[in-house]
Amino acid sequence: MNADTLTYAIGDIHGCADLLDALLEKIEAHAAGRSRRLVFLGDYIDRGADSARVIETLRRLQWRDEGGVTCLMGNHEAMLLKTLHERGAREVWLQNGGHETLRSFGADGPEGLPGDVLDWIEALPTLHQDARRWYVHAGFRPEAGVPDPDDGARLWIREPFLSEERDYGRHVVHGHTPLSKGRPDVRRFRTNLDTGAVYGGALTAGVFGPDESKAVDFLQVRAP
Repeated sequence: MNADTLTYAIGDIHGCADLLDALLEKIEAHAAGRSRRLVFLGDYIDRGADSARVIETLRRLQWRDEGGVTCLMGNHEAMLLKTLHERGAREVWLQNGGHETLRSFGADGPEGLPGDVLDWIEALPTLHQDARRWYVHAGFRPEAGVPDPDDGARLWIREPFLSEERDYGRHVVHGHTPLSKGRPDVRRFRTNLDTGAVYGGALTAGVFGPDESKAVDFLQVRAP
């Protein structure tokens, strides 16, 4: 990475593998050979039809460019992992899109998912940072230290994070809360990139430069 690196942060994918492929093509065209980093904000699985191919694509990207691709954990990945350790968690996950994930892998239950996939999910971090931004799936507790050390908040929080205007020292780039109008929500101290791809909205990448905290551009793809 160099001083002119562009960072592309990608919102919630939820099994929309075709949209991911199309967005990655847009990103490569936009980068046009410049140094770039990819940061995926979590929720790769559930609800959409092809979680297996989404994870395959992300893992291939990391294998090709280990230092330039960061995949964060989302609450849906956390829900899946919880099914392996906590009684009753399976039904909650299935009710929130887990059935579609199992079908995409051809598995009867979470214990039937490939071990290397589960290992990859379990190792996902909940936070990434650069000089100007925090990247997280859901957000931070406004009353907590910066950055919020609580993984539960990083994965799950909505309120009061969404309604309180707090300066976290760096701009917070997040997903988790789908936006009904299919456009990013850009606020003074945070940007939400979950534009509801799995609900018929768009899959969005925010383009972040080295000098500005907020996005300098947005790239989007929608289902035909």
